[in-house]
Amino acid sequence: MWRGAATCGPAFTVRCVPGDNLPIHLALAEVAPGDVLVVDAGGHIAGYWGMILTVSAQQRGVAGLVIDGGVRDTRDLEQLAFPVFARGIGVNGAVKKNAGSLGTPVTVGGVKIARGDLVLGDADGVVAIPAAEIDRVLAASREREDRERSVVERLKRGELTMDIYGFKRPT
Repeated sequence: MWRGAATCGPAFTVRCVPGDNLPIHLALAEVAPGDVLVVDAGGHIAGYWGMILTVSAQQRGVAGLVIDGGVRDTRDLEQLAFPVFARGIGVNGAVKKNAGSLGTPVTVGGVKIARGDLVLGDADGVVAIPAAEIDRVLAASREREDRERSVVERLKRGELTMDIYGFKRPT
């Protein structure tokens, strides 16, 4: 919701009934420092999250918020440097009636996310890595970074991507 926002940590999953943010308040009583709140609000745009919940989350050590729903107080979120990735901005308030669920698998942006999956968000978007795949994905990521560093060095020496990657020239 603001330029430069980035987060990484294990998912603490939350499911809300559309228009109801009580589960988010409940989650803040259970979340561990470093967790990223991942909230399935069914894509409903309302002000599920704002400045008050941000201050509470920061005091609890929450690493960020990913919500398939709306947030508000975006200027405050930026000033407080709290990373938030949301479907949109909604000024309408949320009720506090249904406890929803905490810690159960949720679907956000069409992706199923379980508690403990690794969630990373930055300027390019958000990705979730299943907990059982973290070591494999991390190793593959490091290998790719090494390959790309090598390609960049070759490019700086004047080589062409066509030659480095073996692309065929059109005939």
